[in-house]
Amino acid sequence: QVQLVESGGGLVQPGGSLRLSCAASGSIRVITDMGWYRQAPGKQRELVARITRGTSTTYADSVKGRFTISRDNAKNTVYLQMNNLNPDDTAVYYCNALVIRTDVSIYDAWGQGTQVTVSS
Repeated sequence: QVQLVESGGGLVQPGGSLRLSCAASGSIRVITDMGWYRQAPGKQRELVARITRGTSTTYADSVKGRFTISRDNAKNTVYLQMNNLNPDDTAVYYCNALVIRTDVSIYDAWGQGTQVTVSS
């Protein structure tokens, strides 16, 4: 089994910042790609940012220059630093990890989601 546990969501005013964390645990041999996705009410889940094990990054155009994804491979943890937040960033944020498990099988793991609300 592989579990992803997210933390760091909450309520913030426009222009504010939040830092999300996601720690993976369980039967992990190695984690390749990690990422953050979000889903706003009535909308489809969308990619926010992804990072490879070698730390190459990809961002949605809507968050470029405001959000930064990073990871700590030793801790199996991925972070999302979110700055200059605006109400359009309000959503449930989900962590994702592509895991090679100890039995060498590949598992696409998802966290339970953490709510981010940007409002004055």
